[in-house]
Amino acid sequence: MKTENIIKDKAFDFALDSIKPYKSLNEEKEYVFVKQFIRSATSIGANINEAQAGISKRDFIAKMSIASKEARESNYWLQLLKQAKIINYNYEEVLLKSEEILKILTSIIKTSQANLKSIY
Repeated sequence: MKTENIIKDKAFDFALDSIKPYKSLNEEKEYVFVKQFIRSATSIGANINEAQAGISKRDFIAKMSIASKEARESNYWLQLLKQAKIINYNYEEVLLKSEEILKILTSIIKTSQANLKSIY
């Protein structure tokens, strides 16, 4: 039976959702935006996956912190793209997903840090 990992699933879904504006930006030859946005959007899940295989609690926290930074960067690019109106796209749903991922990651990091402090 497969165990559910909510943050891992949400990050994967977010990466998939990010492909739609990525394709449109690529078609418009907005390559600077394309590279920066898709890198940060897909890096969230990659770092969460790495964190799951962390060699220590500190390693886990470090990787989750990187995922959080990537989520913040993705959120920034989405807000910038929305305001710049470079492509016609409804950003609201993907922005909500981005913010939800940030909240979950922040909670995971804070809880993990608190647990780490209680050990030492």
